[in-house]
Parts: sequence; structure tokens; C-alpha cells
Amino acid sequence: MITAPGPLDGTPLDRSFFDRPVLDVAPDLLGRVLVRETDDGPIALRLTEVEAYAGPADPGSHAYRGRTARNAVMFGPPGYVYVYFTYGMWHCMNLVCGPPGTASAVLLRAGEITEGAELARKRRGTSRRDSDLAQGPARLATALGVDRALNGADACPPRPEPFRMLTGAPADPDTVRNGPRTGVGGEGAAHPWRFWIDGDPTVSPYRAHVPRRRR
Repeated sequence: MITAPGPLDGTPLDRSFFDRPVLDVAPDLLGRVLVRETDDGPIALRLTEVEAYAGPADPGSHAYRGRTARNAVMFGPPGYVYVYFTYGMWHCMNLVCGPPGTASAVLLRAGEITEGAELARKRRGTSRRDSDLAQGPARLATALGVDRALNGADACPPRPEPFRMLTGAPADPDTVRNGPRTGVGGEGAAHPWRFWIDGDPTVSPYRAHVPRRRR
């Protein structure tokens, strides 16, 4: 059952919100609103599904084996955007958490487009309904026009561009669920660090990790 969100709070989130353990930040992001400013106008997204990645302590994290050119933003200050390219075709967006050096981040898995749906529809021309526009991390990044050029962008800037995180209407804790992360295998497979709003139609389907077959 979906619980209707309360009145939207348009106050920007302070950087201190992200300067906490990733397992505290991740579920607390549900119901918050991410605004992406573009040349064509703003797109607003209410977050409904996220995943936590705990840096060098987490075998599922890009930072598990240390700092690289690809993941360097994760080792910086909180509140910044980490964008990675995957499968040679998709981008995914994360928000860095914790103090510099911890390399933890929250993957934005899904959300509801609450403003700028026309812009999102143009980017996501294959979507059959609006609930599909940002249903999954690659779709979310595509709908918002996010690519590697935005890697390292500040989500808590003094100026409201290209991103700003708003207080929004935090999800009712009674509606928040958690379970294994999608597609994560190995030692990190059992971590129940995927969080979502129960019953929300924008939440993506869970898919367990499928090992690649050697040829």
C-alpha cells in the first residue's frame, strides 16, 4: 500500500546530512527530492529506491580495492555526485556520504518524476508510462540527463545548479523496506542494503546476481 507523501519541503539539504554513515543516509533519502537543473528547465525526482555501498569495507563497492581514477570522487567530501559508466552504454548516479576517505556512497536506483516529465519523456522515449521513466538506476540517470561530465558535481552547492537535494517529504519509516542489493554477488550479496518505499510503482524489480558463464 502506498502512503501519500506529505507537504513538500523545498529547503535544500545541508552537507551535514551526507556527512553520516551510509547506512543512516540511504534510507533517509527516501522521499527526498533531487532537482536537476538543465538548459531546457528543471526536472525534479522524488527518491523511492536506493542502495548503500560502504567503501573499502564492502566487497560490492567500487572502492573495495582502493582509490582509482574512476572512483576518486567517492574518497572526497560528502554531498558530491559520483557517476559511473557501466556495460558500455549506461550511466548511474550516486551521492557520496561520510567524511573524506571513507568512500561510501548511495546509488540512486529509482524515483518518481514530479516536475519536468516532458523533458524526461523525451530522453526516455521507450517508456510506456511515467512510472517507468526513472525505474532503475540507468533509466534514472537517462531521464535526468546525467553522464560522466557531471561526475564530481556538488549536490549541496551555494548555487542551485546542476543539482540540489531538497528536504522533500521523507518517507514514513513504516513504509520503508530493505533487502539484498540488486545484481550484487560474492561476499557482498547478503548485505540487506537496498532500501525502498513499499508499494511504490516506480521501484525497480529485484534481480539477483547471475554469474557470467565462461566461454
